[in-house]
Order: sequence, then C-alpha cells, then structure tokens
Amino acid sequence: MAKYSKFRGKSIVSKDEDFSTAYGASGSSFEGHLYYNTADGQIKYLSGAGAGAWASGGNLNSARFLQGGAGAANTAALTFGGRNPDLSPGPNVALTESYDGSSWTEVGDLNNAASYYAGMGTNTAALAVGGSPPATAGKTEAWNGSAWTEKNALTRGSASPQAGTYGMGNGTTTSALFYGGDEGASSQDRTEEFDGTNWTEVGDLNTGRGYGAGFGTNAEAAICVGGLAYPSGNLAICESWNGTTWTEVGDLNTGRLLYNGGSTQAPTSSGVVYGGRTMPNTSKDETEEWNGTSWTESADIATARRAGGGGGIGSSAILSGGSPNGSPPYSNSNPTEEWTIAHTLKKVTTS
Repeated sequence: MAKYSKFRGKSIVSKDEDFSTAYGASGSSFEGHLYYNTADGQIKYLSGAGAGAWASGGNLNSARFLQGGAGAANTAALTFGGRNPDLSPGPNVALTESYDGSSWTEVGDLNNAASYYAGMGTNTAALAVGGSPPATAGKTEAWNGSAWTEKNALTRGSASPQAGTYGMGNGTTTSALFYGGDEGASSQDRTEEFDGTNWTEVGDLNTGRGYGAGFGTNAEAAICVGGLAYPSGNLAICESWNGTTWTEVGDLNTGRLLYNGGSTQAPTSSGVVYGGRTMPNTSKDETEEWNGTSWTESADIATARRAGGGGGIGSSAILSGGSPNGSPPYSNSNPTEEWTIAHTLKKVTTS
C-alpha cells in the first residue's frame, strides 16, 4: 500500500491509506491539501468532497430512543442508556452497545439507567453526562472500553440536579464540555469544563437551550447547534466556543430539537447534524453540513426520527435507534444509518 505524507503548513503527517481511491473515513483531510507518495514520488491534492450519503447499517440489539452516543467514525461507535418502556425494569435502560461498522455488540452496562445522556469521546474512551431522571442528571460516567466508572458530578448537579438534564456536550474523557440544559420550563445557559477529574463552570451560552447538539474535539473548541429555548421554541441559532467565550455563528436552515443527533467528535471546522424534531411534534429527516461558516442541507436520513444516538465526524457519522413518532406514544426503533462523504485525490501536474 502506498504511503502518503500530508503537507499542512510546516507539519507532515504520514498516512497509510491508499489515496488512489475515494477517501473520507478519517476526516482529517481538507480540500486543497497536498499529499506526497513516498513510494513513487507523486504529489496529489485533495480536489474536494463528494456528495454525502446515508447507507443502512446493522440494527441495534435493543431498540430504544433518547440514548447517548459517541465515536470517531461510523465504523467505531458507542450507544448507551436511553428509553424503552418494553424492557425491564424500564423505561430508562443502562444498556451499552459497541459498533464495528457492521454489527452492534452488547457490552458493559452503565451504573445509572437514564435517558437524554450527552455523549462524548470514542467507542473505547467515552463520557456519559447529565441525563434524566433528575436523580442521575448531575452524574458523570467514564467508559474505558470495557466498563463504566462514576466520576465527579457536574457542579450544577449538587445544587439543582434537574439543571443537568437535556444538555449537550463534546470532547474527550480528559477534556470535555457540557453546556445548556433544561430545568422545568427554564432553559439553561451554563457551560462546564471537565479535566478528567472535576467539572468547573466557565462562560455561559448567549442563548440558553436544551435538546440541541454539539461537536468538537476537546474543551477548547465547540459548536453548539439548535435545540429548544423557552418560551421561543425551536432554535436555529448556533454558537462557537473558543475556550473562553461563546459567539453566535451561522444558523441552521431548519431550527429543531436535535437530541444530540450529530457528529460529536467533529472538529469545529466541519460537522454534520441530522434528524430531530420541530415543535410541536414533527420528526425530521433533514441532514445539514457545517463548513466552519455556514450550514448546507444535504441528503436526508432514510427514516425521519427524533432522539437517536449520534457520533462520528463530519465525513463519517452514525445514527442509531430513535423514535419515528413525533408525538406520544413514542415507539422504539433499532435501525442504524451510516453517513459517509468520499473525497478524491488528483495528480499534481506541471507544465
């Protein structure tokens, strides 16, 4: 297999993929980057992204909705918690499943059965934060690839547990953010940063919200997307975090509750969100891509649904489970859909 080195400013990153074919799984490439083939001396450039598309994946073993999700690609993902009234003891569950690109495998259960978790990290190192019922809303659990361990709770949880419900997050097990949430009919604007041990309150969102989505690779950079704000309803407003403050950026084309349905591990220069619900009770199938400045509508998911498990990056994301019903009684589902954007390389020629 040919090895390419990527020229990106002064840094060179070796790649083991064969870039003679479509590329898009790792998400670390951007249009215009140059690649040098160490085997044959050719230089190629990334000519641009192809159209993104959804494809069917393996079904969850346990149907559910309102679960958390994590993962760095649609071939390596995690889904945990959620709700299924048909399962005992229900309705909230502690079940965790890991995905390898073709099938889901049941792995170690959460310590706390809950829904509405904010998920962040990868399929081998993840966080489950917040959630519902209120008794678990301030809690944090860390996944090490085989088991969950309880960590220190959100600071807001100790004073008002319900304030940790329905929030969003991103990052890793040692550098993460949790933001927003909902306390009754009061939308939260608080942001907390996790250093692997403790949570610390930092700068507030400009617009308090819950039920949105978020993505970013660590606690120093994040995008908060959409959600629900009382009493205004669906939000299209998005905000960018620079490590200190939140700034409003380009709006979604379709304001909606996203329930953490997005590419949780995407860098802030690229990302994708999908599905969700508009008020009062309409499940959505829209997909939107973020290019660092604005959102573009892209290929719809096959089955409109709300509250599925997300994960991945802008070019390789996943959606599992969720509820196609916009209003009660909500039904559980187990389908998985995989999002992929292919990139191609072209040979650099000289005259």
